[in-house]
Amino acid sequence: MNYALFSYPCGCVSFYTFVCLSAYFMEYQSYTLKNGIRLIHKPSGNAVAHFGMMVNAATRDENEEENGLAHFIEHMIFKGTRKRKAFHILSRMENVGGELNAYTTKEETCVHASFLNGFYERAFELLYDICFHSVFPEREIEKEKDVVIDEINSYRDNPSEEIYDEFENMLFNGHPMGKHILGAIPGIRSFKRDMLYRFIRENYNTNQIVLASVGKIPFDKLKLLAEKYFGRIPATFRKNKRKPLSAYHPLQKTVHRNSFLSHGCIGNIAYAIKDEQRIPMILLNNILGGPGMNSRLSLSIREKYGFTYNIYSHYMPYTDTGVFSVYLGTDKGYMERSVVLVHKELEKLRINKMGVLQLKRAKKQIIGQLAISLESNLNEMLSIGRSFMHLNRLKSFEEVAAEIEKISAEQILKVANEIFDPQQLTTLIFKSNNSHHD
Repeated sequence: MNYALFSYPCGCVSFYTFVCLSAYFMEYQSYTLKNGIRLIHKPSGNAVAHFGMMVNAATRDENEEENGLAHFIEHMIFKGTRKRKAFHILSRMENVGGELNAYTTKEETCVHASFLNGFYERAFELLYDICFHSVFPEREIEKEKDVVIDEINSYRDNPSEEIYDEFENMLFNGHPMGKHILGAIPGIRSFKRDMLYRFIRENYNTNQIVLASVGKIPFDKLKLLAEKYFGRIPATFRKNKRKPLSAYHPLQKTVHRNSFLSHGCIGNIAYAIKDEQRIPMILLNNILGGPGMNSRLSLSIREKYGFTYNIYSHYMPYTDTGVFSVYLGTDKGYMERSVVLVHKELEKLRINKMGVLQLKRAKKQIIGQLAISLESNLNEMLSIGRSFMHLNRLKSFEEVAAEIEKISAEQILKVANEIFDPQQLTTLIFKSNNSHHD
């Protein structure tokens, strides 16, 4: 069993990169419980099933003194319920060869399990128990504070990951979206048991919860399991309104660090999850710095000049905003030249309209990547849950592919000029103090 928070991929594509794309598939079944909890299911012929509970509540819903609490709760739900000790929680799925996991993002918390199809009810009962009957023992709270503080320190030891936290803090300066998912050490030390209960009571509302499943089970049986366990939760509705985004002001910052490599992040706020420009932005991001070795950033800065091993771009849509970023790690002697080259690639996409063959190849590439991502049933379960939670709908693979095919070179140019505007880019550099050069 693992605890995790979602972080940006390093040179690879996670299911989040294709959020609201990889969430689409051929067939699905949905149902809404009387208390407002939604169930979404994709039938699968595989021996292994995946089931998760996703709640639209996380870091951005925390009060100032609660920063890090959503992620801390994600840890604590595994520490004991009214009828189970921590050992029994961990063993419940593992004893039958299954896995239990969880993650926290800026906007949602998810707990999920993978198991053989015959153990669906075991998974439903366990997730219901830990999500709604955890007792948060005081002794375990104190122990877990040290665990999370170690997690914070491990991020500090990894500047390629830490830079994203600092970058988003600059991008959303003063807004809850800029807060670190893990929180800060003084705040973690101040957490009390009643704070955990209060956050769940105020934010785990039934109309903000989605149950997602991919597996081999009759849908009528799945509905009965959902009603048997999650249907008994009293209906509650979100009262706390999320703080709207204030005006964005680009910032430039260089921080000197004792690391061998220099690290950089360049980016801008981008389109929200419901924005019609979201899919053109996903395509544009893939062209610029997607996972393929033939992305423009990789071909230029890695292959042509050999300045960096890791360079890629990333686009993450949220409910009312989005983040576009370019990450690069390089010897400090190459950082300034690499940043200049990044801006040149951004400028090319702003100025030069893509040719017919270029655009056709780019569309084929992302459609193929999408199809490959759909081969992972776990990723698909997480994707359909998130898509259903935020959009309350899904589309077929064919529909999404058709939307991608309709994207014009003019749309790509428009999106590039909006998001890659050099006057609107925020830049953060972790500059190495190491004097060694090869």
